[in-house]
Amino acid sequence: MFEGHDTTASGISWILYCMAQNPEHQEKCREEIREVLGDRKTMNWEDLSKLPYTTMCIKESLRLYPPVPSVSRELSKPITFFDGRSLPAGSLVSLNIYCIQRNPAVWEEPEVFDPLRFSPENSAKRHSHAFVPFAAGPRNCIGQNFAMNEMKVAVALTLNRFELSPDLSQPPLKLPQLVLRSKNGVHVFLQRAG
Repeated sequence: MFEGHDTTASGISWILYCMAQNPEHQEKCREEIREVLGDRKTMNWEDLSKLPYTTMCIKESLRLYPPVPSVSRELSKPITFFDGRSLPAGSLVSLNIYCIQRNPAVWEEPEVFDPLRFSPENSAKRHSHAFVPFAAGPRNCIGQNFAMNEMKVAVALTLNRFELSPDLSQPPLKLPQLVLRSKNGVHVFLQRAG
């Protein structure tokens, strides 16, 4: 139950925060969403694939604020790394997804919100494990497609109706637990979009 709700709620909160912080990207998403929806107030399944810019913004938010900031595994067999160092079976290995996705050796200006990092041409140049908000390999999140679709619907329907702006008096205080939260909440202002 936790995986289907807490993580997606965290993802949506941080995405809306990023949209509030980046009005130029928010407006591009809104234009794309309105072009797809037209006069409709609801979405169809087919609409989800017609939101490439919104999807790039969601991925960039997941890069900066991964809902699960770290994962751990116990090695079932020994492993030897490319540099010759090794770990025995039974070792507990933790991967800090938050840091992997902000690694300056991989991500140019890693603290900057830049959705174009996820354009097809930019994504093709990047290592497949540089962006792992749903983990990777045989134990990755089995619900990642559902979660992405759920986030697209929530973001699209929110941005279609509202303009978001940041509450500068209450910046979020990141609290990396099992799920990335804010100690004081994620606060944004909503105003009816014109």
